[in-house]
Amino acid sequence: MKRRLSWPIFWALVGVFVVIASVFLIPAARELLMGFAFLIASGTVFFLLGVALIFLTVREKVRGKLKKFFILTGASSAGFFVSFLLHNAIYGLPIYWFGADFWKGGDEPFFFVMATVVCPVGFLVGVVGSIVIAIKEFRRAKETPPSP
Repeated sequence: MKRRLSWPIFWALVGVFVVIASVFLIPAARELLMGFAFLIASGTVFFLLGVALIFLTVREKVRGKLKKFFILTGASSAGFFVSFLLHNAIYGLPIYWFGADFWKGGDEPFFFVMATVVCPVGFLVGVVGSIVIAIKEFRRAKETPPSP
């Protein structure tokens, strides 16, 4: 099976990332769209597209470096949502259960760093790597004469 669905899911994932980043970085977009419903909807779509990309990459038997970059892209988008939830759960539940003075030193750092630094960097590396491989494959296919 030739990569029929991996690339459209990949580009949808990139599009959702651009929308989410725009809302957080552009004040006019933030005022227009930011809210609880946007955060839940965009986070869910971002997570599901990442899981779908991983699933389709494995199912369609994508090979080589492209497989690694697709899985990195999908895992980073899914990992962001999971790290965000785990950070809030590990920080908030003990406060709820044991009281506000339970955390005396500050915040829970591991999943916060995963969600805010590691996953976005991994996502961007996966996207750039996938695009570079796609351009190389396109150039190679363009240069190769068709077989008779």
